[in-house]
Amino acid sequence: MAECHPVGFQWVGEAKARGAKVVHIDPRFTRTSALADLHVPLRIGTDIAFLGGLIKYVLDNELYFKEYVVAYTNAAALVGEEFVDAEDLDGLFSGFDPENRTYDEASWQYEPEEPPHTNGDDPAKAAEQERSEQHPDVKRSDRAQAAGSGGPPIPAKPKRDETLQHPRTVFQVLKRHFARYTPEMVAEVCGIEPEVFLQVARWVTENSGRDRTTAWVYSVGWTQHSVGAQYIRTASILQTLLGNIGRPGGGIMALRGHASIQGSTDVPTLFNLLPGYLPMPHVLQHDTLEDYVADAAGKAGFWGNKRAYTVSLLKAWFGDAATAENDFCFDHLPKISGDHSSYQTIAAMIRGEVSGYFLVGENPAVGHPNSRMNRFGLANLDWLVVRDLQMIESATFWKEAPEIETGELAPESIATEVFFVPAASHAEKEGTFTQTQRVLQWRHKAVDPPGEARSDLWFYYHLGRILRERLKDSTDPRDRPLLDLTWDYPTHGPEAEPSAEAVLREINGTGPDGRALSSYLQMQDDGSTAGGCWIYCGVYADEVNQAARRKPGREQGQVASEWGWAWPLNRRVLYNRASADPSGKPWSERKKYVWWDEEAGRWTGLDVPDFEAQKRPDYVPPEGARAQDAIAGIDPFVMQGDGKAWLFAPAGLVDGPLPAHYEPAESVVENGFYKQQANPTLEMIDGPWNRANPTRSEVYPFAVTTYRLTEHHTAGGMSRTLPYLAELQPEFFVEVSPELAELRGLTNGEFATLVSARTAIEAKVLVTERVRPIRLRDGRVVHQIGMPYHWAYAGISTGDSANDLLGIVLDANTHIQESKVSTCDIVPGPRPRGPELLEFVESYRRRAGVASGKVGLNGRDPVEAVAGEGSTAS
Repeated sequence: MAECHPVGFQWVGEAKARGAKVVHIDPRFTRTSALADLHVPLRIGTDIAFLGGLIKYVLDNELYFKEYVVAYTNAAALVGEEFVDAEDLDGLFSGFDPENRTYDEASWQYEPEEPPHTNGDDPAKAAEQERSEQHPDVKRSDRAQAAGSGGPPIPAKPKRDETLQHPRTVFQVLKRHFARYTPEMVAEVCGIEPEVFLQVARWVTENSGRDRTTAWVYSVGWTQHSVGAQYIRTASILQTLLGNIGRPGGGIMALRGHASIQGSTDVPTLFNLLPGYLPMPHVLQHDTLEDYVADAAGKAGFWGNKRAYTVSLLKAWFGDAATAENDFCFDHLPKISGDHSSYQTIAAMIRGEVSGYFLVGENPAVGHPNSRMNRFGLANLDWLVVRDLQMIESATFWKEAPEIETGELAPESIATEVFFVPAASHAEKEGTFTQTQRVLQWRHKAVDPPGEARSDLWFYYHLGRILRERLKDSTDPRDRPLLDLTWDYPTHGPEAEPSAEAVLREINGTGPDGRALSSYLQMQDDGSTAGGCWIYCGVYADEVNQAARRKPGREQGQVASEWGWAWPLNRRVLYNRASADPSGKPWSERKKYVWWDEEAGRWTGLDVPDFEAQKRPDYVPPEGARAQDAIAGIDPFVMQGDGKAWLFAPAGLVDGPLPAHYEPAESVVENGFYKQQANPTLEMIDGPWNRANPTRSEVYPFAVTTYRLTEHHTAGGMSRTLPYLAELQPEFFVEVSPELAELRGLTNGEFATLVSARTAIEAKVLVTERVRPIRLRDGRVVHQIGMPYHWAYAGISTGDSANDLLGIVLDANTHIQESKVSTCDIVPGPRPRGPELLEFVESYRRRAGVASGKVGLNGRDPVEAVAGEGSTAS
């Protein structure tokens, strides 16, 4: 956090000055480690083992917050008799389909308290929906993440045993599942001393309960694993057991400040989501709007209002053209048919299946893993639009890529027509930035952009305007979605810049009277309201840009709710009704945050209550209640179908209802917990340009991870071009331990070559104790290598790209790459050049038994030669 989020880390420093303990769990010793009370250098890719050990410690020593757990979680819920845990199937859960590498979630369900809700109580319709949900294309399209900011719908509320003693309660399932995660096993798998683990366990549990809370903070790198979603799930289980969710000083903070990452998923830029985490319609499931919203019909929780959110979105986009008679233009929405995520799209480019591509603030020629494969993809387009501040590598690959030297790319044969469109920086445009705490902050334009540089808003507005003008007389039905769009934003200035405030107001939403809505509770499903993103509703309440508020902290309370605006409804701590006990009283005076005011008849406190303001703690939903009306007064997790925090996920995750430790796809050791080595559902992209290193290979014997430096920014386009920053970190380097340097004959400051089944790169050697060998209990030593990922061939400071070394293997929940752990070999000296590099890498493949990675010109027409005789590796 100190390295990658230094501005936010100042608050950790202030907390430490007031007595807080800071523990840094990371394979490398970094700037954060230097300021922490304890650094825990675990083996790369073993976080679930470590967190699972903490969960076992909490359960075994009865240190969980019992009243909180019984009342606010699904610990008391009964899991159905058909469920079989990974503990009994050696790493697999019940319902696994080995042919498609997917799970059928049916056996993970609760034992229902009442007959499950079906689709309109129509058995045939329900059966058809069930069949479509099990189709491989539907599963590959990422239905798990479609649940977004809330939980996925569940068929019915479960039976519960409030004593937690029934063997099929979630609580007992959880205890059995984590029984093998002992301190000794954690030490064996993670490579840390049991006493270090126990020190962390004591600090975390002593600082949790009625009077104290502990926070967990992770960076985006925690998601960049083939089990990344389950990393965060494991942390959430621990925090929920300790009562650290929905309470001040607790929670799990995802550090995602760069380039408004939070905003880009809220609004969003993901292939499978609509704004506000509504799922994209699927071609096999959603012929009509009614089909699309059927999964939420009659469900408890705020997802029960899915139809209102969807209709309001369609009205915001299509205005008067969207009517009840035409399904509010639902057919105007594109429907996904499978996995259209970024890396699958790159593979489709190489196959010649993609004609054009827009790159906006992204540099896959450097920033994506297996950058060589990405460059092949770009070389097989008809056209490419690059919008960026600099002439980045993804715009110049056709004439400067390293594959030109090897003969794999030839500029004269690349048909891709590149349009470079200069972009305005954040200081040169107005608009909102959504930061890691979900706070929208308005940014005023400081200076005009130089030359022909323009804002993204300007570019897309005028592109849409020009296209609509050209198609205005079209009678082709496929043009109707574009022509029906509401595209009437006011503009200002000599460049006709669209009003960002007008766009924010449209995102907020308006009511029948044309005035801005104040809450998503005002959204209707009859077409009388419009709103571009339901979770952002309220950011323009009272016709005021709430995101532009800048009231100084000294003039307001400790929550500082008048600095920017947080979704939903300016709540700074999600699920904060959990900060009070079931009767509505604070768990303790010290942690008083939100509570029930009996005299006023409403919830009140330091924050905006994340609960219906006048819903009493003793409210019991009547028979047949739906949406928020079906949430009891004692259920704080209002987005979940049962109002509870989920220790066990009966739906919504494609790789298991509970986290299990799996080794990375490329690992130097075997899984110490289960026979199942890696995540059985991980997503592979097969092709000669994406060969995988075999697990536990003597040819690729070392673990390697990537990271960023404070002095450089992401793929380097904003930092390698600046003299001052290039001087601070002048060249690409790799960190190795003194032991590994001695083992491989590496010299500090000299070149080394790192090689994988994808390619080989060179870097200067930094011999340092910041990356230490991990000694496992059986005597094995795991050597680890660290690589910053900012460099490439362009800019003032140049070097090979760390991401070239990595393969592409993905978390099946999120389609995020496993770029934080891989394997390689390292040898002294610079890498070979030209065609000799290809033969050097191919010789490693032959030794490892990996199929050939040679390709024809521009990545097409793979060479048929087999590197490893009889190999089936890919």
